[in-house]
Amino acid sequence: MRLRSEDAWGDFDDSGMTRRFVGTASLSLALFLAACGGQPRPMPHRAPHRTAERPVSPPRPAGPVSDTPVKVGKPYQVAGIRYVPADDPNYDEVGLASWYGGQFHGGPTANGELFDMDRVGAAHKTLPLPCYVEVTALDTGRTVLVRINDRGPFVSNRIIDLSRRTAILLGIERSGVARVRVRRVFPSDEDRLALRSGRPASDRPYAPTSALAMLNARFANRPPDPKAPPLIAAAVPDAAVPVGGWFIQVTAVGDRAKAEDIAEYVAGRVEPAGALWRIRMGPYRNAADASSALAQVQRQGYQDARLVVIAGNDHVSEWKSTQ
Repeated sequence: MRLRSEDAWGDFDDSGMTRRFVGTASLSLALFLAACGGQPRPMPHRAPHRTAERPVSPPRPAGPVSDTPVKVGKPYQVAGIRYVPADDPNYDEVGLASWYGGQFHGGPTANGELFDMDRVGAAHKTLPLPCYVEVTALDTGRTVLVRINDRGPFVSNRIIDLSRRTAILLGIERSGVARVRVRRVFPSDEDRLALRSGRPASDRPYAPTSALAMLNARFANRPPDPKAPPLIAAAVPDAAVPVGGWFIQVTAVGDRAKAEDIAEYVAGRVEPAGALWRIRMGPYRNAADASSALAQVQRQGYQDARLVVIAGNDHVSEWKSTQ
């Protein structure tokens, strides 16, 4: 029995009783294919909602994109965390959603389609490609039917990455990151065709107050996401190097959100530097430890990263190897 969209809030009542599952959704497609479910997008260091310029739109498909073949995909690893794609017809989670736009506009998604930030779509780490979910914004109560066709987001504590159009429909585009519920559904052929053709599906009812209260409680008590092991050799605690020390200056960017993404990726810290935000790692005990970590961070793509020595008077000097 398929879970209909109109059943989404039917089992919530004003007393706040727990929603009952209407039934177990039956699958109409053989999801467990031997083929891989597409490669995830490279982990971006970005704040996509801050894109300044509108990029050129990708060419639109001549007709609706296809919902077949459906691919679950093989396990994969990003930034030290292993993800296991699975066909879970009862998937229902609360967490944080982000959205991505101009930086990926026109690029390929994990299932081979072209990403269009002006269409309703999203990326998920483990659900089949494609599949359908209803996303409810806990701050606005709005619910939107969304087609999953990409992998991501590979950032701690985020469960879905929405297209710009989806974020607008949910009323969360200005916040960039928002609290949401993501629930797997099996919509009507008409709604599927609308999304496959680049149009929004039929309107979903707003979440009632009692449902939002329960979802907010679920969000507050949700288990933490697994922490990725540091990709770069760990620095010693600050207390171990009380005066100055060896540091790695990874890069400096003009966007604080982007700087924080990079710092999370390399296990560093963000520091203001005039109009820029600087990402530094350290301190390290000695030049050898710092040089080893520098080699690792350069292999991660930060070729301009360099060692700096900070003296007790906050004087910063660049260190150059004599070897």
